[in-house]
Amino acid sequence: MSESVDSSETSAEDNRRGFLARLSLILSGVIGAAITLPGVGFVLAPVFSREPRVWHRLGKVDSFEVGKTVSVEFQNASVRKWAGVTALTGAWLRRVSDEEFIAFSINCRHLGCPVNWIEDASLFMCPCHGGVYYSDGEVAAGPPPEPLARYEVRVRKGYVEIETSPVPLTTNDQV
Repeated sequence: MSESVDSSETSAEDNRRGFLARLSLILSGVIGAAITLPGVGFVLAPVFSREPRVWHRLGKVDSFEVGKTVSVEFQNASVRKWAGVTALTGAWLRRVSDEEFIAFSINCRHLGCPVNWIEDASLFMCPCHGGVYYSDGEVAAGPPPEPLARYEVRVRKGYVEIETSPVPLTTNDQV
């Protein structure tokens, strides 16, 4: 009779050990997921979220001269409450005709340095690495891999408006 008691005690102990082992694995999995998921969410969030696109007024149509390229400032679309002065960004705006405007990003497509408009040469020039763009934004010389990014521009109720988005730097960024 003592043998049957020993085997039932062993069986009960094996069941208890098996249960505790499974419980330990489940709890370890839950803790591992609790630690890992926030990091995975942080890495994948930019892939699934879109930055806001907002129309901003740049000024009255009459305040821009036909054929001239001027620098304009506007509020960055991805502004955070703590951004302060860095919330402002700019673009190069050209009035092509009475109702047509073109807006270029001020950032070089090579490494994001701000480009300058040289009126006499009708060129955009990047002071960082010698990138040069024609007046239509196409690459003229230097390391930029592609033309200057363009913003959508519209004339609405007598005002020139630009559709803003986060600062475009690379091929994958769409303005």
